[in-house]
Amino acid sequence: MSTSELNTSDGGEPPESPDDQWVRVQASDDFVQLRRKLRGFVFPMAGLFLGWYLLYVLLADYAHGFMSTKVVGNINIGLILGLLQFVSTFVITGLYVRYANKNLDPVADKIRTEIEGADR
Repeated sequence: MSTSELNTSDGGEPPESPDDQWVRVQASDDFVQLRRKLRGFVFPMAGLFLGWYLLYVLLADYAHGFMSTKVVGNINIGLILGLLQFVSTFVITGLYVRYANKNLDPVADKIRTEIEGADR
């Protein structure tokens, strides 16, 4: 006897296909909320970072005098702003991890639990 026969022999409905399950989950309020929260963080942060990077590139290209201004010894503003690009990447990563742990992971865990519970 196949598993589909086992699942329908008690008069119940046939098991949900993975595609149907995905469509159902994708339309759920929890998934919509999860996607909205993710986009609410990622899009503004990506825009902020890209704007900051574009500013750096424009300054490097069009403000040679400003970027070559010495701060201490051979360290100039261009070098400091370039290193701050790396710092900002790590800061954004840390902010995202904290945001995801607090706002995204609980909702994702709830969705996963519902899906895995439906499979049993």
